[in-house]
Amino acid sequence: MEAPSSSQSLTFYDFLDRMRNPASLDLIRSIKSFIVSFSFYPANPENDGKRVQDFFLTMEAAFRDHPLWMGATEEEIDRAMEGLEKYVMTRLFSRTFASSPEDSKIDQKILEKINLLQTFLKPEHLDIPASLRNEASWLLAEKELQKINASKAPREKLLSITNCCRVINNLLLNASMSENHVLAGADDFLPVMIYVTIKANPPQLHSNLRFIQLYRRQAKLISEAAYYFTNLVSAKTFIVDLNAKSLSMDEIKFDESMEAAKLISKVATYESSSRLDDILQAQRDPSPSTRVKYKECFSGKSDYPYLEAKAGELTVRDVDRLLSLYKDVVSKYTNLCKAVSHLPLSQREPLLPHLQGNLCTTQPEGTNRDTEQNHQ
Repeated sequence: MEAPSSSQSLTFYDFLDRMRNPASLDLIRSIKSFIVSFSFYPANPENDGKRVQDFFLTMEAAFRDHPLWMGATEEEIDRAMEGLEKYVMTRLFSRTFASSPEDSKIDQKILEKINLLQTFLKPEHLDIPASLRNEASWLLAEKELQKINASKAPREKLLSITNCCRVINNLLLNASMSENHVLAGADDFLPVMIYVTIKANPPQLHSNLRFIQLYRRQAKLISEAAYYFTNLVSAKTFIVDLNAKSLSMDEIKFDESMEAAKLISKVATYESSSRLDDILQAQRDPSPSTRVKYKECFSGKSDYPYLEAKAGELTVRDVDRLLSLYKDVVSKYTNLCKAVSHLPLSQREPLLPHLQGNLCTTQPEGTNRDTEQNHQ
């Protein structure tokens, strides 16, 4: 895999060194003028992308004709353009990345769907053969893909994708040699890419892909990089449209698994919100009992308020809070049991020993047991 830190840093610092030369004053003025003028236009991703690409072409011609690059090789011109791209797009990042509200909505939609899929999706649901199921390689690919959001330069974001895909490609090559597995091109590569993307759940996936597509120099979005980029775009599209028919999975089981995942997510979100409420309340009311709860929030014990409290620390005001917490616990427990009851039996059985009691039931809603619960 290509290491971004060394070669890219040298390229960028070489560009900055040349820009410090007094002879580069005209180039600096052009670059600064473009960056300043960019903010005068309303955000429009398509127009912004075209404006940036046109500027890169103009500056490439300016570099070729400039005394500082007189007699420069194609490789030296390319390094200068890589440095320019990183400088310009880093300066314009807040203006160009996820600049459309629609992009942010798509990011959130993908994030939430992947969070649900992570709870039950397995390699066999994507028809990934056993010979390609290598947890170590998948984990490495996931870590590379998760780096996509760590940089502001299009090249470095694309490099995260390239490195991820090279890990997958090496896995396929090794499998073909050791398992006599005949490679089927995209038919083998794409399912693994989809699974790795779901496991990694990289932040702002849609916006990162859009950013690369619009602002990576078009002359560099070719060959291997273009192939890998296209595969990740295809993986994203597959995930967005994914349903039971997309998978080797019974439609009823898929729907049940998605509903169970939504219930569990709802409980987790509610729990997180309650924890924040405890912290805010403790900051507003510095009484002994709320100080106990505040301490619990930061010690990881906020799921059990008053666990370490003593009778003398409680006040009459705590009665309402305790009753509220009791109802909250019952509500969460009931929702969790419902979520577990929607899971396939193979996923449900390991959880049952932890969820014994009158509230946990796999009986359908509307039975006498449900009626009894409502009266309790």
